Amino acid sequence: MEIKSFSTYHLIKSEDLNHHGTLFAGRSAEWFVEAGFVAAASIVDARDVICLKIHGMQFTKPMKIGQIACYTSRIVYAGKSSLVSHTKMCAIQDKESCILEGFLTFVHVDSNNKPKPHGVTMSPATDEEKQLYEEAKQLAKPIAAEAVQKK
Repeated sequence: MEIKSFSTYHLIKSEDLNHHGTLFAGRSAEWFVEAGFVAAASIVDARDVICLKIHGMQFTKPMKIGQIACYTSRIVYAGKSSLVSHTKMCAIQDKESCILEGFLTFVHVDSNNKPKPHGVTMSPATDEEKQLYEEAKQLAKPIAAEAVQKK
């Protein structure tokens, strides 16, 4: 499957700020997961996708009121029932500088919220896609091992 990117935008308002006057990490986490979900739901039915884990969400600099955050997500790895999204956030005023980046794992589930195969396969084409695929694959290994131990 070709890797496609999806973007979502958020205007940073006063209710999104922390006590330092910068974007509250909790609000950013909400938007981060939402952006990853959009990418996952583009591949499988949104009603069958749940977020399992955020693998790092590291800020490189603060965002302030009035800035517009652009979250760009793409599914970079597909396991048997999992999908791993690479998501990053930039201020549209400075798209060259990534402010936040990380991975999220989503699971394709049945009506009982049990993992079910999704049949998706990934075909990374560029060097960047191949690197992200390998990083996401390493993140997915402990999750798959943990799921097997719980059975």
